[in-house]
Amino acid sequence: MADNRLALQAELEALLSSNKVYFQPPSSIKLSYPCIIYELDGFDIDHANSLIYRNKTRYTVTVIDQSPESRLPLSMLDAFEYCSFDRHFISDNLNHYVFTLYY
Repeated sequence: MADNRLALQAELEALLSSNKVYFQPPSSIKLSYPCIIYELDGFDIDHANSLIYRNKTRYTVTVIDQSPESRLPLSMLDAFEYCSFDRHFISDNLNHYVFTLYY
């Protein structure tokens, strides 16, 4: 699973064109924007004949940007086949775009 997460980390960094991508960051980290925060949200496992034949890790990915017209949310949807937009909210004058991503 760690190798898979590191591959996702690399893809998110490429999408953002920055290394400001954080996996479950502690509150002590000072964020700069735009950035992406992602966290493990669960697993989607399908069985057949009592065996696992498909296993996808589910992540919650939050794109945070100062701009309300950020192109990053659309880029997320274009870059990942199993990605869906969940919601948008504003906190501390920052736009948060939340996605569910199976990777």
